[in-house]
Amino acid sequence: MPSITVRKLYQDNQQKLDLNWVAGTGGADSQIANVDQRPTLALVGHLNFIHPNRVQVLGLAEVDYLNRLEQSAAKTALDQLFHKSMAVVIVANNQTVPKLLRDYCHTHNVPLMTSRLESPYLMDVLRIYLARTLAVSTVLHGVFLDVLEIGVLIMGDSAMGKSELALELISRGHGMVADDAVEFYRIGPEMLEGRCPPLLRDFLEVRGLGILNIRTIFGETAVRPKKVLKLIIHLVKANDQAMQALDRLNIQSETQDILGVKVRKVILPVAAGRNLAVLVEAAVRNYILQLRGIDSTREFIERHTNFLRDQENAPDSD
Repeated sequence: MPSITVRKLYQDNQQKLDLNWVAGTGGADSQIANVDQRPTLALVGHLNFIHPNRVQVLGLAEVDYLNRLEQSAAKTALDQLFHKSMAVVIVANNQTVPKLLRDYCHTHNVPLMTSRLESPYLMDVLRIYLARTLAVSTVLHGVFLDVLEIGVLIMGDSAMGKSELALELISRGHGMVADDAVEFYRIGPEMLEGRCPPLLRDFLEVRGLGILNIRTIFGETAVRPKKVLKLIIHLVKANDQAMQALDRLNIQSETQDILGVKVRKVILPVAAGRNLAVLVEAAVRNYILQLRGIDSTREFIERHTNFLRDQENAPDSD
């Protein structure tokens, strides 16, 4: 299960969120985990004594509420809050931290931080950060590209020409995200983001040429840091068995499940003389048209059906 420490959260966001660690350093290694593995789960929120979140952000209203409570009532409220499993408390809007809250954080080893930034902004940034950092992930073998602003994963058996195809697409102005090993993170209920492992960044291995630095050869615009996966192109050998298995009228309905997300999949037979780069571009353009409600296959079937109906209804001629 993906998790991070409070220390890591602080280090990654200290400058961006102007964080200052004021108490509870003993809880630096407390883990923040996406318990039910849903990246969209709101792990940050306002003070809530019934369902407190692992990361608690206190804005103007929450601090004012605590300050207005009688000492005994404030202790009761904080007892309820700290009875739950909390990882960190952040006091926003450059407010003075209530002494009782500081004491509770120190006693319970819950990191207490402050920020001069407003609480809604803090929560938005931390939601996005936690969703990406705690996203469930997997590694797939293939080449991940940005083709016409669409994230395309080219897959297939070894020696199918995936890297050569990627190189040709890059030379045609498209971008590369990752080669060989692609890390995919589920950053939303139906959204997968592909990234390149740091060790492989910018490199593409092509048989006969070795390892190429795409950024150095083609320039900065030829490489993308990440991209949302929208389409899978699966390369197969164009033998009789593979061609017979393809349903020409239902080819657009193929999908592949990755981390619980169904991704559109196109099976592309590979044979001598086929311009795969043009075929991949055509598949992407067709996918874009389908997103706009234009389906060539359905249009052909409807036209064929109408033609047959007209033939049946046509009066017999002597």
